[in-house]
Amino acid sequence: MGGLREEDVYTIEDIYALHEGERAELIDGKIYYMSPPSRTHQQILLSLSRKIADYVDSKKGDCEVNIAPFAVFLNKNNINYVEPDISVICDRSKLDDKGCHGAPDWVIEIVSKGSRSMDYFTKLFKYQTAGVREYWIVDPTTNRIVVYKFEKETMEEYSFGEDVPVGIYEDFSIKIQ
Repeated sequence: MGGLREEDVYTIEDIYALHEGERAELIDGKIYYMSPPSRTHQQILLSLSRKIADYVDSKKGDCEVNIAPFAVFLNKNNINYVEPDISVICDRSKLDDKGCHGAPDWVIEIVSKGSRSMDYFTKLFKYQTAGVREYWIVDPTTNRIVVYKFEKETMEEYSFGEDVPVGIYEDFSIKIQ
């Protein structure tokens, strides 16, 4: 019998069934394969995560900093699974051995050649609707940082070398070189 075939809807089980070394994210049942990050990407990731973790430690804060690959199950369904470059989670009840169940408070994505539309569009919408409080897009190609503070409904842009205030903390800013 003929008929229109619905597009396949993938689940978290499909993510776990990927071949070893293969990484992908799942947004609304659609798989997005990820390529290995560049050296510049990894240097920015290490620098930012170290600064954030040092700040949290210095304040004896409750937030936990996690770097990719770290599973974030954004919604209470099995069709959304992302691995943000950096996730800051302040509600530890969301955490277990598998990852974070629900929206992190702060997500940072470092743009790669193949992730541009995902970071600027697909994930922007997904993070906002899932309840992420703050989302940074760090773009080494343009040397820009776009900061979305969803609670305040603001978007600001900064250049590398400028102090970028962190919205979830009142007394913390980061300079990306």
